[in-house]
Amino acid sequence: MLTQRQLFLKHNAQTSTTPLLLEFVKAQGVNIYDAEGKEYIDLIAGIGVSNVGHCHPNVVAAVQKQAETYMHLMVYGEYVQSPQVNFATALASVLPSNLNSTYFVNSGAEAVEGAMKLAKRYTGKKGFIACRNAYHGSTQGAESLMESDFYSAGYGPFLPNVDFINHNNIADLEKITTKIAAVFIEPVQGEAGIRVADQAYMEALRKKCDETKTLLVFDEIQSGFGRTGKMFAFEHYNVVPDILLLAKGIGGGMPIGAFISSLEIMSVLSYNPILGHMTTFGGHPVCCAAGLATLNTLLDEKLVEKVEAKGELFKQLLQHPAITEIRGKGLMLALGFDSFETNKAIIDACIEDGIISDWFLHCSDAMRIAPPLTITEEEIKKACAVIIKNIETITSKQR
Repeated sequence: MLTQRQLFLKHNAQTSTTPLLLEFVKAQGVNIYDAEGKEYIDLIAGIGVSNVGHCHPNVVAAVQKQAETYMHLMVYGEYVQSPQVNFATALASVLPSNLNSTYFVNSGAEAVEGAMKLAKRYTGKKGFIACRNAYHGSTQGAESLMESDFYSAGYGPFLPNVDFINHNNIADLEKITTKIAAVFIEPVQGEAGIRVADQAYMEALRKKCDETKTLLVFDEIQSGFGRTGKMFAFEHYNVVPDILLLAKGIGGGMPIGAFISSLEIMSVLSYNPILGHMTTFGGHPVCCAAGLATLNTLLDEKLVEKVEAKGELFKQLLQHPAITEIRGKGLMLALGFDSFETNKAIIDACIEDGIISDWFLHCSDAMRIAPPLTITEEEIKKACAVIIKNIETITSKQR
């Protein structure tokens, strides 16, 4: 009889030739458990998904209740469904007044795709600007916003009329002209290895977009929902986008994404032609119920207010001569090393010791530190002790 791993390799499409092949059977809080009962601390939260922890009781209860009430009824946008209405209303209550209309989709990539169409339709322009080393998704449109020969090789041609700028480089903003429909940018770049924009850059970016009548789109698919110590990363700068992209952490583990704008901008998808954007499962009632429970949990348990201190504790404890830099905000951190080889060896050793981390698509020499926001001080200390032990073990062999 074939094992689960053998069946996985035989019947599940693979995304790499070297999957981790860890077989997990349960998850709770910051911990994941394998088939042998071994406990792991998840320091990457499923890549920014489980912000309120795995299987938070509030999210589980909301999912169960909604699944018993109704699930899919109709393609998005036709029926009044209370889970969609309630979650959209709650999002509007924690966002600036111009971000009051939410279009729910199934993923971050779909949110990017919807925003690209919306920007073209509203402005009547065709050009886009995105940042080098960004990651916006793997669908054709979203991947057109990613300048990477490595990840896009063999999948082109991609969309025309896309130009690229360097993140946090004010001089590059001159590329934003009146021909540009939208600029897509992560206030805190994720897969670039956690690169934080500075205040002057964000203000200059907003000013340039206003001058050229270009829509400013903030991709907060990784940084949103408390990850950086604010509910949304743009709040650190007091700079508000025209369109906001969310996914990953907003569903408490359920698949959901969203692009959010003003009612005025969003309305252009509804006429000339009607059905300007469609999705069958977008705004799935169960996922929206999970999203509302996630948002309420962040607010009720005051999880976001504790993030900055937890991030600082990681920075204090992760001190070693082999660490070249610790970058980031809140619990969105990157631990730099001298090479991918060193980083990979440390990550592998940590996994063996029950600490899950990984590296970044565009920054392979840095370790990702992005645990559930519910992680406790004791769990942080335990994880950091294991990381430091393995850094010392691996780098001592290189001396």
